[in-house]
Amino acid sequence: MAEPIDEYFTRAVSALTASHADADAVLRGVSPQTCLDVFDAQLGSRHLDLAARWLRSKNQGFYTIGSSGHESNAAVATALRPSDPALLHYRSGGFYLARARQVAGTDPLRDVLLGLVAATDEPISGGRHKVFGRHDLSVIPQTSTIASHLPRAVGVAFSIARARKLGVECAWPSDALAVCSFGDASANHSTAVGAINAAMHTAYQGVPMPLLLVCEDNGIGISVRTPQGWIARTYGNRADLEYFTADGADVAEVLTVSQRAADYVRTHRRPAFLHLRTVRLMGHAGSDYEPGYRSGDEITADYGRDPLLGTARILVGTGICTVAQVLDAYEAKRADVLALATDVAELPQLDSPHAVMTPLREARDDAVRATREAASRADRRDDGPAVTVAQAINRALRETLTDHPEALLFGEDVARKGGVYGVTRGLAATAGAARVFDTLLDEQSILGLALGAGVCGLLPIPEIQYLAYLHNAADQIRGEGATLQFFSNRQYRNPMVVRIAGYGYQKGFGGHFHNDNSITAIRDLPGVVVASPARPDDAAAMMRSCVIAARTAGLVCLFLEPIALYHTRDLHDDGDDGWLATDHGGVVPIGSARTYGEGRDLTIMTFGNGLRMSLRVARRLAERGIAARVVDLRWLAPLPVTDMLAESQATGRVLVVDETRESGGVGEGVLTALIEHGFPGALARVASHDSFIPLGDAALEVLLSEETIESAAIKLVSGR
Repeated sequence: MAEPIDEYFTRAVSALTASHADADAVLRGVSPQTCLDVFDAQLGSRHLDLAARWLRSKNQGFYTIGSSGHESNAAVATALRPSDPALLHYRSGGFYLARARQVAGTDPLRDVLLGLVAATDEPISGGRHKVFGRHDLSVIPQTSTIASHLPRAVGVAFSIARARKLGVECAWPSDALAVCSFGDASANHSTAVGAINAAMHTAYQGVPMPLLLVCEDNGIGISVRTPQGWIARTYGNRADLEYFTADGADVAEVLTVSQRAADYVRTHRRPAFLHLRTVRLMGHAGSDYEPGYRSGDEITADYGRDPLLGTARILVGTGICTVAQVLDAYEAKRADVLALATDVAELPQLDSPHAVMTPLREARDDAVRATREAASRADRRDDGPAVTVAQAINRALRETLTDHPEALLFGEDVARKGGVYGVTRGLAATAGAARVFDTLLDEQSILGLALGAGVCGLLPIPEIQYLAYLHNAADQIRGEGATLQFFSNRQYRNPMVVRIAGYGYQKGFGGHFHNDNSITAIRDLPGVVVASPARPDDAAAMMRSCVIAARTAGLVCLFLEPIALYHTRDLHDDGDDGWLATDHGGVVPIGSARTYGEGRDLTIMTFGNGLRMSLRVARRLAERGIAARVVDLRWLAPLPVTDMLAESQATGRVLVVDETRESGGVGEGVLTALIEHGFPGALARVASHDSFIPLGDAALEVLLSEETIESAAIKLVSGR
């Protein structure tokens, strides 16, 4: 069934006549060939949308959010270079096709169609999603519909310049700019607002920020209208953000304005906002019933603003093409796209969990292999002072900054102050302000900077000041960082080691925002490594492991640092210095546990603050004649299942000591893993209550205690 806009275009073009207008005035200096090239990309984009609906009608396609009405973004691509990294809105099909025209050997129509049918031959995601992305086009795949890719775009722009300053090889030329497109509805999302603010904040300080923000404004988000004039009013007169605007129905205007905007960003290394006034045609998506919220007159009134029709008017009016040539080109493109769609519709799709998860499995396997190899060849240092957890992390970070010139350390208060707890003290003086620096107080921007730095060839080590603050920006890890290797088939990677100070048991400070014991939001992220060191020597060694995993496998590593143990010195008695340890320069293989003691009566399985409590309890149990071994899991993702089973079978009784909450806590996963792998022995668990952590001594009423651990251990061993 023909789409109304399809029929309207044919009728409207048939009625066009050459106006004999001054071609130079109409084209504004744009060459006829450039107009023809953009028109070809626009036609391709439109017929891809039509083909998507055709495939969907035959139950052979899965995705119909299209670019119709937005095809003028092809002109934006024409004004840029193929080496300018692009993070594209899901309606930027015209941009993708125009970008591909700049690089030989690509077949972008087939690329997009392969994505529509989820074929394994699709060149970026391998059939895992329909995304605009290709490594040789410098198009970084995005699945975002709510502007969550904007913080990464800011990070890319920042890192292009920072890599050059550091003399580190970058994925893109030193004079490249980053371009990021998004919709007018998404411009209101807090992620977009924060990212644009971060770009302006950076530029205000004189730091290079070569970022072109392209807002494709069609005036509506699904069914919710954007107030008329809102985008122009909000971004049209902002200091540190140059504003450009163009009518998307006028290809010559878009080409000239886009070129001015690109030249501004490239020359001044400052951000610019290109407001592209577009129109949405054929509804929001294939499942969208547009007449349910827009009248027929409203829908058809937009047909006259069709960018394809606007380009056709210019081509015919200036005599570049005849009406017949425009219609022939339109129908020829339809035939080409439908022929390709027919060809790809029956191609193989991912057909097993193994196939779907290949990028995740390979990344993790590479990281595990690399850390095992590093552990086997690490030179053991027997000298050096015994240090605290905080001192061990500091030394490992200092070593990383010394050994890896591409490493950056940044976050709130990490530079001059050295962190709230002094963990990064002195590192800025050692490595310099270009590599260790304070950021604005916005976790989305901190993580977005890390995401952008990683794809540029840098090694970012951002700090999230408190675990609770991660939740303000978790989608930057969940929706952006964790997914990139999956949706790019490992062609793009964003290596990083995210330091997160967390857990409970702080005394005299905080309440729940500074004593947060919930890590549920990160436990289920595929492909992400979660490290949770408790002892100083493990803290240093596991930091090295995470750096290796990030550098060799491109992994996102979350490094959970127990605040209450940062400066702890004693284990059992005041002054015993039992919690201090010497950093021997080792590496801990990812997914390996550490066992204390050889007790045959009970295995206590724990992590973080639970390790210190469990070791103290184990000594008291020994006085009762109960011999317990304590297993520090160390890695919460992936769990050290092999070591867990071996240590559990050694005693036949397992007590899981979990300082996180009963619901959604780490202990649930530990117990499940043991049961699923056939452990036949006795199992028990103790955890903190399902409560937020209050201020002061009241916190101890809901947090796990040594008394609770000891009581559960005695009960389990006695068989009650």
